[in-house]
Amino acid sequence: MHSSATLHIEKQDSGSLFRAPTYRLEQRQFLQRTPEEVFGFFSDPINLEKMTPAFLNFKILTPAPIPFVEGQLIDYQIRLYGIPMRWRTQLESIQINKKFVDSQLRGPYAQWHHTHHFEADNNGTLMRDVVLYRVRFGLLGRIAHPLFVRKSLEKIFMHRSTIIQQVFPEN
Repeated sequence: MHSSATLHIEKQDSGSLFRAPTYRLEQRQFLQRTPEEVFGFFSDPINLEKMTPAFLNFKILTPAPIPFVEGQLIDYQIRLYGIPMRWRTQLESIQINKKFVDSQLRGPYAQWHHTHHFEADNNGTLMRDVVLYRVRFGLLGRIAHPLFVRKSLEKIFMHRSTIIQQVFPEN
């Protein structure tokens, strides 16, 4: 098995006129490393800067070192389509070397709930990201999703998989 990534985005509900639908993004990537090695990389929030494409101008505002503990708040700044935005996430739950969950408390999405899974599989790790997200602005968000949001997320997550492949090259 090699470390290529697969990415899939699907609508989870239909939303309403005033509430955009919830979408589910799932990315899978196999890495020839142990769950401990892969989880160790992801448990350092500073590595987010390495994995985020330059077009977002991503910057972590929370002073380092950032403890990787449940309840930890992490503040970021991004620039999306030229618009500066602040983003605050919280580490909701952590199961060492297995999974962790972060969710947006403040930021560009109406909802962002990201579960990172690290599963031992065939002498390596199957890394699986599952994101439930919803864009803001109801009908406008519904229109923006296929035009901008989905494409941006695909770029972001495919860039991320490329960086992860470089960090954990095949043996």
